[in-house]
Amino acid sequence: MKLLTKNEKITIDRFENMETAEKEIGIDRIVDFLHTHLEEYGDDRKAIWRSIEYAFSNEAGKGGFVLIARHGERILGASVVNDTGMKEYIPEHILVYIAVDREARGIGIGKKLIKQIKRTCNGDIALHVEENNPARFLYKKMGFKTKYAEMRFAQDQSKTPYSSMKTTSNVRE
Repeated sequence: MKLLTKNEKITIDRFENMETAEKEIGIDRIVDFLHTHLEEYGDDRKAIWRSIEYAFSNEAGKGGFVLIARHGERILGASVVNDTGMKEYIPEHILVYIAVDREARGIGIGKKLIKQIKRTCNGDIALHVEENNPARFLYKKMGFKTKYAEMRFAQDQSKTPYSSMKTTSNVRE
């Protein structure tokens, strides 16, 4: 059952500092929303909190913003964009998190958030999306392109999803 229809009014608010976001929404409420609605594609609450802190930072090379889509007081969607402080070889902005309430999916909230992000950002925007995440179709539709496959090396191998894999090798050290 859908929470609302395409015709109902949804507001999107942009927050650029911790104080205003805390006063109007509540940072813990934003973190909880993202943690819940990112589902298996999300991170723990601490990581989400840190991305919001980064977005609201006044340090050189940091910054960004948070967008909240609401119907009345109910949060229906949220996104966190961090500035990278770089350009040309790394996009100026990274869409760190975007989530829509499961009950409100399919009525254009994600599309509205992405349109607002594109209007707000001066410069290129990057995002990371899992190959099996159905949201990648929306991202492609909204003009995002796959430039390359990301590979990561984790110093702490227990943090990778592959840490439980057993490998064999004929290479001698």
